[in-house]
Amino acid sequence: MQITPLHTSIEKLLELKRGIVILESPNGFPIHEANLYMLSPNGDVLWKAEKPSPNILFTKLRLNEDSTISTFTNNGQFCEIDMETGKIISSSNFS
Repeated sequence: MQITPLHTSIEKLLELKRGIVILESPNGFPIHEANLYMLSPNGDVLWKAEKPSPNILFTKLRLNEDSTISTFTNNGQFCEIDMETGKIISSSNFS
């Protein structure tokens, strides 16, 4: 499947049974949108990740053994994201 990023460039992707999780570069990405999202095998957006605050973007991404996604944000937050829904399970600050 050819993947076209929504706004910037793809920094990382995770291929899963349900679809592909995409992390786009935060550089130049619209701050009001989520730069982390999941696409279905046919290219439809299944979810956009819930953001811990409106003015942040995601900077790192990792798939965990318990089927959650760990992320870091550009303001020093760590978040665990539900892989099925894109919703935040937990978050904490490192700053």
